[in-house]
Amino acid sequence: MLNLSRQRVLDNVKSMNLSALERVDLPNGQYLFRRWLLVGFILVLILCFMPWTQNFRAKGTVTSFGAADRPQSVHATIPGRIEAWYLFEGDTVQAGDTIARLSEIKSDYFDPELVERTATMREAKSSSAEGYLAKAAALERQIGTLRQELEFKLEQGRNKLDQSRLYVNTLEADLSQQQAQVEIAAYQQSRTDSLLSRGLKSLSDSEAKVLKTREARAKLTALENKLDQAKTEVTQTELRLAGIKPEYQGKIAKAQSDRQSALTQYYTSIGDVAKLASSETNYRIRRNFGFITAPQDGVIGKILTPGIGETVKEGEAVVTILPKSFRSAVEMFVDPFNLPLVSIGQEVRFLFDGWPAVFFSGWPGLSYGTFTGRVVAIDNTIDSKGRYRVLVSPSDDGRPWPTALRPGSGAEGVSLLGNVPVWYEAWRQLNAFPPDFYQNDRYQTKPGEGLKVKAPAKTVIK
Repeated sequence: MLNLSRQRVLDNVKSMNLSALERVDLPNGQYLFRRWLLVGFILVLILCFMPWTQNFRAKGTVTSFGAADRPQSVHATIPGRIEAWYLFEGDTVQAGDTIARLSEIKSDYFDPELVERTATMREAKSSSAEGYLAKAAALERQIGTLRQELEFKLEQGRNKLDQSRLYVNTLEADLSQQQAQVEIAAYQQSRTDSLLSRGLKSLSDSEAKVLKTREARAKLTALENKLDQAKTEVTQTELRLAGIKPEYQGKIAKAQSDRQSALTQYYTSIGDVAKLASSETNYRIRRNFGFITAPQDGVIGKILTPGIGETVKEGEAVVTILPKSFRSAVEMFVDPFNLPLVSIGQEVRFLFDGWPAVFFSGWPGLSYGTFTGRVVAIDNTIDSKGRYRVLVSPSDDGRPWPTALRPGSGAEGVSLLGNVPVWYEAWRQLNAFPPDFYQNDRYQTKPGEGLKVKAPAKTVIK
C-alpha cells in the first residue's frame, strides 16, 4: 500500500488487539542487533577495568652517549692560507692523519729559519748570563780581598800609631833631660860670671860656659820642635787610622753594588733566556700547527672551507669529522609540564625514523618494533624553546638498538608510567588531568609505627 490517503487505517488496527499480529515473529536481524549490543556493552565494561599504562611522548634526536664520539668540527689553530687538501668528504681517517696544510699569513712568522735563529739568540743570551754570573763571583772574591786588606791596614795603622806614641814619649824624656842640661848650663854660666867678676876665672872660661848654655838651649828648642812634630804625626796617624775603615767600606760597598748589578743582569738574562726558550718552543709547535690533523678515528664529513688559497681565521671550523663507531643515545626534549614525571633509570620506549613499528600506548607489551632505553641524565636548565633535555641510553635488558643509527636521526620517546584502569585513564583524559605522580603503595606502615606517607615515586629535579 502506498498509504496516500489522509484516513489512516494503522492507527485503528493497533487498538483492536488482534492476536494474529502477536503471533507474527520479529526478524532475525533485530535479535542479532540486540545481542551484539549486549555483548558490546559487556566488552566495554570489561575493557574499562583492564589495566592501562600511563605514558607521555616526547620528540628527540639520536646522539652519541660519549661526548668524544659525537660529530665535531676540526678548527684551524692558527690563521693561515689553505695550500693543499689531502683528504676528501667520505674518506676514513685515523687519529693524526693530515687533512690539510696551511701557510703563514702573519709577517712575524714568515722567516723559514725562525726557530733556528731564536735558538741562536737563546744560546747567546745564555752565554751572556754566564758572563754576568762569573763577574758576580769575581766581585765576591774582590769583596773578600778588600775585607782582608782592611784588617791588614787597620793593624798596620795601629802599629804605626803605637810607634808614634812611643817616639813622643822618648822625645818627652829627652826634652826633660835637656831642660835639666839647660838649667845646669845656666847655673854653671852664672857661677863662672861670678868668679869672673872676682878674678878667679878667665874670660874665655866665661865665654865657653855661655856657648855651652846656648848649645843646650838650642838642643832644647830642637827637641821641642821634634816633640811637636811627633805629636802632629800621632794625630795624623790617628786620622789616617780612622779614615781607613770608611775608605775600605766605600770600596766594599761599591764592589757589592757592582755584584748586585751583575746578579740583576744575570737574572734578567736568565728571564730573557726563558722567554726565548718559550718562544722557540712556541715557534716549533706553531710550525706543526700548519698541518690540520684528525683528532680521532672517523669519517670526513662536510668540508666547510673548500678551495685552495682561501684564508681561515684562528679557531675557524675547517672540516667536520664523524666518529667511526659510537654508542647510541637519544636526546629527548620534555616540556616542563611532564618534567616531574621523569626520573633517573626510568624506562622509555623509542620509535626511530626509518624503522617500522606498531605501538599501543596503553599496552606496551603488545607493541612491536620499539626499542627500550633508560634515563641516565636530566638537565637542570631549560633551553631556548622552553624544554628540558633528557639523555636516554640503550637498556641492557631490551632489544638491541639498530647499528645503522646515525647522529641526528629522529626519534620519538614514550615514557612509561604507572598502571591504572582504563576507565580512570579515560576520565583523566576527559578532564585534562596529568598522569599519576605517586605510587599506588605510597601509604605504608612499618612494624611498631603508625601510618606514614611514602615519598613520591618520581624524583623532582632540583
